[in-house]
Amino acid sequence: MTSPVTLRRASLALLLPVLLQGCGTQAPRGDTDRKGQPMLAAAPLHVTASIKELMDSTIDPAADGLWDSVGTIVTTAGIDTHQPRTDEEWHAVRRHALTLIEAMNLVVMDGRHAAPRGTKAGLGELSPQQMDAKIAANRAEFNLFAQAVHDEGLKALAAIDRKDPEALSSIGSDLDERCEACHVTFWYPNSARPTA
Repeated sequence: MTSPVTLRRASLALLLPVLLQGCGTQAPRGDTDRKGQPMLAAAPLHVTASIKELMDSTIDPAADGLWDSVGTIVTTAGIDTHQPRTDEEWHAVRRHALTLIEAMNLVVMDGRHAAPRGTKAGLGELSPQQMDAKIAANRAEFNLFAQAVHDEGLKALAAIDRKDPEALSSIGSDLDERCEACHVTFWYPNSARPTA
């Protein structure tokens, strides 16, 4: 015959996993990651900033940090080549690369508008409503542009980790092309293009 204490322990053993699951902030989805660990349900995402605001606050400063990290300036005084030299300087450039990479995930989030409400189009730009419509109609292409910038950021990150300023400079040119391709498609498609 089973004692009441043994029954209580058995009941507690059965209830404990359910109680512990309820104490967590997220419930397991039933999927597992590469290590076989249970994956948690995705946290709710809240879109706040527009693409234009992300460009101004996050993407442009990160890209500028990469572009400005290496270069050669020729003046009458001579040639000035600048690049990261110390571990701290390389680390600062690495932060820019990571920011740019992750910002591309933010850009493609559903529900993000091109610009804040009431924003007027700049010279040669589509209106924010036209941009939103163009992105919605060509979402796969927009996502590919963001992925291309993301991938250039990964290349920059690898060059930074190798402390390779020549590769970083070359990647900076490719990054500029990827950014501009998106801009002339979704932001100012009617602007005058440079002739070759």
